[in-house]
Amino acid sequence: MSNEQDKARHKKRMQEQKEKVDQRIAAAQEDKGLLLVLTGNGKGKSTSGFGTITRAVGHGLNAKVVQYVKGGWECGERNLLEKNGVEFHVMGTGFTWETQDKESDIKAAQSAWKHSKTLLQDPNVDVILLDEITYMVTYKYIDLDDVLAALTARPKTQHVLITGRACHRAIIELADTVSEVRPVKHAFDNGIKAQKGIDW
Repeated sequence: MSNEQDKARHKKRMQEQKEKVDQRIAAAQEDKGLLLVLTGNGKGKSTSGFGTITRAVGHGLNAKVVQYVKGGWECGERNLLEKNGVEFHVMGTGFTWETQDKESDIKAAQSAWKHSKTLLQDPNVDVILLDEITYMVTYKYIDLDDVLAALTARPKTQHVLITGRACHRAIIELADTVSEVRPVKHAFDNGIKAQKGIDW
């Protein structure tokens, strides 16, 4: 086969692919707030969520972040995003194995959820990241039915990102987009400590 024939075949394939993509774009006419879930046991769920928040802010959207589980350590994304008008609400108790105080963890989780519900009722908030909220549902620190009700009743154009392992199937069913991050290899498993600017 000559180089010219190869180029012609490639061009034909790409034109056919473009036509299919264009048809799908033309068919997608609904405009609504999305519920996106980033779950799985791999690294990068929160990082992906923060990437979406950064994108939203870059387009002038009003974005808010509620961080469940996170402790008092520095967060590079927070350092950047707060300077660009993103309000953070941080549960601040850290991982439950650090506090070893279930009652305190439940109280902190419910306080963070109360703040989240206020945001989920605010039509002026375009995008909300509920970072690592899945753990609070799994541990039953916050009520699943209450979470589902608040997500369902939120303003029509509001986008919500949920991150964390083992997302409850009811939230997954409600979601518009679900991505599962799979672990293949992790530096920490080989004794390498968390790196500033990469892991936190």
